[in-house]
Amino acid sequence: MTAIDLGRPVQGDVIDLILDDHRRFEALLRDLRDASSDRDAVRAAFAALHVAHAEAEEKYVYPKLRRKGAVGEHEAEHGEEEHAEGHEALLAVLELKGTDTQAFDDAVEELATAVNHHLTEEELTILNPAREEVGERVRADLGQEFAAERNRQIDDDCGSLTNVRRIVAGARREGLLDDEDDED
Repeated sequence: MTAIDLGRPVQGDVIDLILDDHRRFEALLRDLRDASSDRDAVRAAFAALHVAHAEAEEKYVYPKLRRKGAVGEHEAEHGEEEHAEGHEALLAVLELKGTDTQAFDDAVEELATAVNHHLTEEELTILNPAREEVGERVRADLGQEFAAERNRQIDDDCGSLTNVRRIVAGARREGLLDDEDDED
């Protein structure tokens, strides 16, 4: 569990709930970059939110949007790949002992790059089509499912180092992560 409030929505339009989390990610990343903040607490909160949010999207949101024709298979799979890349960058941050080192700052920068790229892309290629293609009732039902799964994950300490290691290992096995960075 985390001392930082991550919100506990129980209902709402799934798009609004996802966007609320996206703004939380941005605030937490700012705090992770701030040497005067409690970086240990912030990284624990970020880890919990990142895993809970991704798991809830992959379990409920992406499959429903695909079934409704709002997004294609490619967009959903790409979203899952970007979640895996975010988890991998998160793992690097979690595995560092100290938070006052250049290695920590560098790892946070990698995490911020991966997460900010995903937030932008998801808002443009998944959330915008969902707004236009999926009715309010479906978005509200999906919001309830997303919120319940997100909260359950957080309650189950989903952001623990052990769990993030397990998720990254699984993503590697599933081929969601390349062994080498594509950009290099």
